Amino acid sequence: MTSPLIPPRTLFRFAAPCRYRDALWSAAGADLDESYRLPNLAALDGSRDYADVRAAWNEKGLVFAIRVSGKRRAPFCDERKLTESDGLQLWIDTRDTHNVHRASRFCHRFVCLPYGAGRKRDEPIADQQLINRARENARPVRPQDLRCKSEQRVDGYLLQFCLPADALTGFDPVEHPRLGFNYLVQDQELGQQTFSAGGELPFDEDPSLWGTLELAR
Repeated sequence: MTSPLIPPRTLFRFAAPCRYRDALWSAAGADLDESYRLPNLAALDGSRDYADVRAAWNEKGLVFAIRVSGKRRAPFCDERKLTESDGLQLWIDTRDTHNVHRASRFCHRFVCLPYGAGRKRDEPIADQQLINRARENARPVRPQDLRCKSEQRVDGYLLQFCLPADALTGFDPVEHPRLGFNYLVQDQELGQQTFSAGGELPFDEDPSLWGTLELAR
């Protein structure tokens, strides 16, 4: 059977609920149960998902948790090559605009890696990245304003990432309860997993290719 010329996911616009949570982050991180899991859309393209991705929100920001399993090798994480490393990348548009092809100041890109920081390079890394061809960049965010936590597992890792509201230009859950959204879980051993458009299309710079997160209570 030949592969389709157009990936099936590009034929639809996806929206998924992101559930409210009173406490986003604590000393132990973010423990999101299964009710916060985002749907697996990779199956529509005939791909398998190796990462369990969960998300929650409240007025103070957003939190994400991913569980990567099925690995036989340690993740590749290099603080000098953030976007090439194994880990989580997020694209968030606080205005959920799908009729433009270049990012606005409401569009954000973040990277979170399970390892790579610290003297032993065994601590997680989180940082903001510029979006290529953006008409205007989002407000700069300092890495120390982002929160992340990772745990090594036998066949992978657990990674938790918190984005405070101040890190998201235009974040206003009351007036704008829908967010343009895509994620990329990248792994040199297991491949790529995305929420909406995949690597065949320039989703890393084109907001029209992102899905939607609905901030639900």
